[in-house]
Amino acid sequence: MGDFVDCYCVDQIVIDREATVSQYAYLCTASHDIESPSRDLITKPIHIGRGAWVFSGAFIGMGVSIGEGAIVAARSVVVKDVDAFAVVAGNPSRVIKTRKANWINHNRDGCDKNPVDRNLHISDEDAAKDLE
Repeated sequence: MGDFVDCYCVDQIVIDREATVSQYAYLCTASHDIESPSRDLITKPIHIGRGAWVFSGAFIGMGVSIGEGAIVAARSVVVKDVDAFAVVAGNPSRVIKTRKANWINHNRDGCDKNPVDRNLHISDEDAAKDLE
């Protein structure tokens, strides 16, 4: 999570492993019912999938799910779900391409079963010793 990310978390925000939310992004889980005379608060959770990247200054609205490996371009406004590996941009956001992201599936089974964080460069042997 980058500096100055604003999480308006009136509802749940889930950010999966290997996902990135860059500086000044705004994750907004709430709004107001514009049909209600009292403008009742409404909420829905946000989910950022594994390996997804929300670029700087993007707005993610309530109830949105960003799929695995998806990219949200800088300053985009996302109010609908983003499919896995899609690249979206704009206001409102739209799909501009689909990523070729085979890297995210590399060692998926081992990564899910192995407590070693590959980014820390800890060998499997050292991790096994820590678990003994």
